[in-house]
Amino acid sequence: MKDSNCGYCMGGELLDKFGIFICELKVSSLILFREQSKPGRCIVAYKDHVSELIDIDDEERNAFMADVAHAARAIHAAFRPDKVNYGAYGDTGSHLHFHLVPKYRNGDEWGGTFQMNPDKVYLSDAEYQEMIEKIRENL
Repeated sequence: MKDSNCGYCMGGELLDKFGIFICELKVSSLILFREQSKPGRCIVAYKDHVSELIDIDDEERNAFMADVAHAARAIHAAFRPDKVNYGAYGDTGSHLHFHLVPKYRNGDEWGGTFQMNPDKVYLSDAEYQEMIEKIRENL
C-alpha cells in the first residue's frame, strides 16, 4: 500500500525535500537525511505505508528491525560514531520509519536527545555522494 502524499512511498521530489535514497534493504529503504549535523544520519523506512510496528506481522517486524540493525552496522563502520540514537516518530507523517542518528562524544547534543530538524548542516552533491558510497561499502 502506498500514499501518494508520502515521500517514503513516492520518492522523487517528495523525498528530495529531506532525504536521498541510498538503496533497498530486505523490507525497507535506506535514506540519507539531508541535514547532516550528525554525520551519517539516515532513515530506514518500511516498504509499505503503515503507521506502527503493530501494523505488520511478526515476520515483517523482525525483518524490518533486521534492516535497521544492518543499516546501523554500516553507519558504525563508515563513520565510527560513539553511539547511534534511534528515533521512531511520525506524528504528522504516518509512515513507519526509524531515524538512525550517529552521536559523537564532545559533539553537539551529546548526552541529550537529538533535534529532529536542526537545519544546520547541508552538503554539496559530491559530499552527499561520498557519504552514500561509504555507507554502501559497509552494507
